Amino acid sequence: MTFRLRAAHPDDLEPLYEMAKLTGGGFTNLPADRNSLAAKLERAEDAFRRDEEGVADEQFVLVLENTATGEVRGTCQVMTQVGQRWPFYSYRITTLTQQSQELQRTVRADLLSLVTDLEGSSEVGGLFLHPSERAGGLGLLLARSRYLFIAMHRSRFADRILAELRGIIDERGGSPFWDGVAGRFFGMTFQEADYFNAINGNQFIADLMPKHPVYIAMLEESARTAIGMPHPTGRAAMRMLEEEGFRHDGYVDIFDGGPTMTARTSDVKSVREARPTRISHANLDIGERAIIATGALGTFRAAFGMRDIQPDGTVEIDRISAGVLEVGEGDMVWSVPR
Repeated sequence: MTFRLRAAHPDDLEPLYEMAKLTGGGFTNLPADRNSLAAKLERAEDAFRRDEEGVADEQFVLVLENTATGEVRGTCQVMTQVGQRWPFYSYRITTLTQQSQELQRTVRADLLSLVTDLEGSSEVGGLFLHPSERAGGLGLLLARSRYLFIAMHRSRFADRILAELRGIIDERGGSPFWDGVAGRFFGMTFQEADYFNAINGNQFIADLMPKHPVYIAMLEESARTAIGMPHPTGRAAMRMLEEEGFRHDGYVDIFDGGPTMTARTSDVKSVREARPTRISHANLDIGERAIIATGALGTFRAAFGMRDIQPDGTVEIDRISAGVLEVGEGDMVWSVPR
């Protein structure tokens, strides 16, 4: 397979913009706006250039490239510390228990409380694969290569990590959750609010969103049933996150009600299992299927391949992945089982 994930650069703007137009809304990290995407790529370029240790407010953008054609066919992002430029808001589902002695009745009510609990966490997001490439496991390569990047630059990331999954979007591009909750206070459609947030940030949420908890039982059924539910196209992504050790702890997106998954960064399976090894041979015929990565920061590259870890701690990899990654005997790579 000739695809590899690599660091994005400013000249990737046009293919990213073309993919952004295909998202169908709800992808805050990939807005269909050239200026916003250009600023995102410039910010990523600054992050790739910084070589100091330690967590800062940074954003890394990676792209999926077909090395045979040079075309960019997918993208994903890793944010090191959310909530630094503006507050990172979530709704958290909580339960209020009340009891009446006279009625001998206990009532439990589920609430949506506006919180900034996840501020300071790292985040994986912005994953999008071109519709014509949604076969062959490339979504898996996009998703899991991010964890190799984190493992290879562990000091640049926080101790907790999150992933927001897109919520339910109807056939009109609207959100039942937005219409039933925040939309009542903002006088904006979901698409307008989502686009405004992607371009300008979410300070308007702090300015206008009611600070009191919302009783879920008082919402319309369409809004209630959307809480914590991923978009149908995101169910596979949710399963992959769960396999990596992410869990849904009751946090949901304030716009579309989609689930926010969280984990301890060092407990994420692919981060925990990734190890650096030196290549002893690059002509392996049969071996364990793996995701293999090399480079650092702006030279990061990752691809599918085969590996065979040797008793002396070195690794043999196949010729094709060695070519895609541009590595050979003596080079250092990181890998995890596919």
